[in-house]
Formats: sequence, C-alpha cells, structure tokens
Amino acid sequence: MQRIVVGLSAVIVAVGLAACSSGSPSSSAAPKIAVAADMVTQTTAPSTVDPTSTTVPVTTTPKPVPTTTKAPVAKVASKPSVPCSAAAKACVDLSRGKAWLVSDGKIALGPVSIMSGRQGWPTPVGTFHVSFKDADYFSHEFKVPMPDAVFFYPGIAFHQGSLYEHSHGCIHLSRTSASKFFHTLKAGDEVQVVR
Repeated sequence: MQRIVVGLSAVIVAVGLAACSSGSPSSSAAPKIAVAADMVTQTTAPSTVDPTSTTVPVTTTPKPVPTTTKAPVAKVASKPSVPCSAAAKACVDLSRGKAWLVSDGKIALGPVSIMSGRQGWPTPVGTFHVSFKDADYFSHEFKVPMPDAVFFYPGIAFHQGSLYEHSHGCIHLSRTSASKFFHTLKAGDEVQVVR
C-alpha cells in the first residue's frame, strides 16, 4: 500500500511538472488530481515547483510497525519432587524436614514443614500403614495432648505439635497441616518415611 502511495505521489508530481513545462500557467490552471487524505501520510515537497528543475519532490512514509508480536513464553515453575514411591499416600523426608500428602500419584498437599524425633527417640524410616486415628489423643507416657493423631507405627503418629522442638519419634505438623493429614488419611493408607 505504501509503495502505491509513493508511486501515486510521483505521478502527481510528474503531471504537475509536465503541466508547468508545457507553458500553461503554473498555479491555478494546472490539472488537479484528488488524492484521498488517508493515502498520503507525509509529503516533503517545495512550496513552489520550479519548471526548470529536474528534481522530483520526495514523498516519505514512516516505517511500518509490525502487526504481529510473539507471545511471551510462559515459565512453568517446577514442583519439588516427592522422594517416595507412587503408592505412598503420605511421604516424609526427614533430612529435608518436609512431608507431603499424595493422591493418585499427584501432590495433594506439600511440602509442609515437620519436626521429627530427637536424639534417643528417632522417627523410624521405612514403609508403614495407618493403623488408627484419634482427633483428641492424649499421650499418658509423655503427658502431652496430640491433636489430630494419625498413627502409622506403634507409638508414632502424625499430629499437631511444635515445629521448633523435636518430638519423641512422632511427626509434628502445624495445626492446619495436621488437620489436613487427619481428614485425608485413613486406616491402611501407605506412609513412607525416608532419610
């Protein structure tokens, strides 16, 4: 389109020059060609045409602006991997201090922070199964409440507890995480604890 406009402008100028050089009056009697305003974007021409000049006025147009742009590339944040097998419904990584709930091989919750067993009271490592749950369990041995307890090994459970003090082998979770573990896990579900 811009080449047509430039070419059309050159024709207009050439007709004007031909009319001027043929002896006809240069201003009002010269033939006029109507050009739509939207066809010429910018013209640079002398205010009067010199009939003896061989220079053709130049028509300039702005450079075209690209109409297509590349869409920004979306970066997908990678999820941290779960260090347990796909069979696990709950996964605990003692060395990282993290735990996950897994459903159909996908992360349902996590990683969440945990606190595990202290020296002399280690959290057992291996594959276990949920044996029972008790929302208001109280440890008579250690004289402490264990809200939302999910037992997966004799005397060892996920439960709400301090994330600053090590346990006597249990997996301490925040109140929100403990509630989620309690309401998600059921008897028989596989729990894997890795180091």
